[in-house]
Amino acid sequence: MMGEAEGANISHAVFIFIGFPETYDHRDWYAVPVLLSYLLLLAGNSLLLHVIHSTASLHSPMYVLVSALAIVNIVVPTAIIPKMLLAVLFDLREITLAGCLVQMFVTHFFSSVESTILLVMALDRYVAICHPLRYVEIVNSALFVKLLVFTLVRSGSIMLTLVGLVAPLRFCGSNVISHCYCDHMALVSLACNSTDKNSAMGVAVIVCFVGIDISLIFFSYVNILYVVLRAAAGEDRWKAFHTCGTHLMVMMSFYLVGSVTFLSHNLNPPLPVDVNTCLGLLYIIFPASVNPVIYGVRTKEIRHAILKIFKVQANKVFVVQVSSVRT
Repeated sequence: MMGEAEGANISHAVFIFIGFPETYDHRDWYAVPVLLSYLLLLAGNSLLLHVIHSTASLHSPMYVLVSALAIVNIVVPTAIIPKMLLAVLFDLREITLAGCLVQMFVTHFFSSVESTILLVMALDRYVAICHPLRYVEIVNSALFVKLLVFTLVRSGSIMLTLVGLVAPLRFCGSNVISHCYCDHMALVSLACNSTDKNSAMGVAVIVCFVGIDISLIFFSYVNILYVVLRAAAGEDRWKAFHTCGTHLMVMMSFYLVGSVTFLSHNLNPPLPVDVNTCLGLLYIIFPASVNPVIYGVRTKEIRHAILKIFKVQANKVFVVQVSSVRT
């Protein structure tokens, strides 16, 4: 392990995760729930992808966005949790600076992509409910290509800048990261030269994604609420509220947990290190775990497709067993 080297003319190339120092002796206790949560989110999001892919009636713009969200919910935890479990279970806590920067980019890039997907979902519902006669005209393959390019350019350029500002920093003090993955501020806080640009860029990322995206989402749903309350009645009104409520629950699980995590890492409240790390881990695991449940339970089309797939599989098993008995 590399220790303190304050004032030395070196810059650490290897870092050590120590996310839960206060409960490190009991790390097996939280390794099990983290592993189970990871396996469940993999299973849930994979099932969601399989159901949407194999059900022709779900091949619509909204469910393409749900599929994209499921992919992000697999990629981000996979970039973090396996490495974390290796550190917890086998004490493999070291990571190179290059590996740390790659993990940081992947985590923040796909988290920003998730924010964009949630924004597009809100705009999709806005067009479907507020301009239903023009929905097919507006929401088409050309629009999706433009949104894909916009997402890659916005997220890629901003996150490359964010990571690019970290790469030249000198780490001549501690090389111990008080987190379970390479969060931007957790690594920047170890630098021994000026980090004003990094802090400013961190705030810019939050403003660009959380501030702008949440504002547009809020605008969309205010207009949706206005149109629904004015025009829809009875079953149509309930259906609109139910659909929008599902998306709002998903958005709340992402932005609410993300905002709490950001505040805990950037405002430096008097929180124990373990609590701070737990909030960061919750931001990665919680939305990815609950999204398949929310869509599977509250979306009738997906729920029926899941039941149909399990029913078909059960019938196949029954037929095979009956055939085996007869032979």
